[in-house]
Amino acid sequence: MADSVSSCVKRIVDKSPFIHEMLIKGILSFSNYAASIQDEVQKAYGKEVKASAIVMALRRYAEELKRASLKQDKGNVEYGIVMKTNIFDLNLVRRDSFISKLGSLYGQISTEKGDFLNITLGSHEVSLAVSEKYRQLVSELAKDEEVLNQMDDLVALSLVFTGDFLQTPGIVYEAVRHLAWEQINVIEIVSTMNELTFVIKREDSMKAFDVLQGFLGVS
Repeated sequence: MADSVSSCVKRIVDKSPFIHEMLIKGILSFSNYAASIQDEVQKAYGKEVKASAIVMALRRYAEELKRASLKQDKGNVEYGIVMKTNIFDLNLVRRDSFISKLGSLYGQISTEKGDFLNITLGSHEVSLAVSEKYRQLVSELAKDEEVLNQMDDLVALSLVFTGDFLQTPGIVYEAVRHLAWEQINVIEIVSTMNELTFVIKREDSMKAFDVLQGFLGVS
């Protein structure tokens, strides 16, 4: 069954979280945006499409998104924010030689005393976000390893949840959506049972803090 004009328009809109947001907030010029995507819609639809039909599809999708946003139930979720500064991030090629050294790293870093440590093991890479004061220790462990990237002067913003965090869909998306809207680049995302942590550049930290303080209350 051939796609309708509406489904073609929806797919194009869904590729951009910024356009999504503008439709929900009602600040997008339908006619201007319709003109900008007309060629793409026609290519997806397979025949000529009038700009007025695209505008109509945008209006209907905007209303659909607004209704979904209003109905979105955040559940019984509350949270506080914890900020940790002076963090550096290191990415390496995953090798058993390095993974075997991680035990000594855990043994020397005390998260109970406020140190920050997050280790993510991917299929091919290892990522570490660590308090700056342990840079020398990590550098020694990674001395013979293949380093892919490292970044300094980072901050970790952790949302510590109470309530139905795991059972409430869309919370991670909402947080990332609001950060993206403010053009805040996220270096690392860490999610546990009751915590969601974003590692970002220090220069973005205060703006990100303000965004995350009220992101669940913004429709």
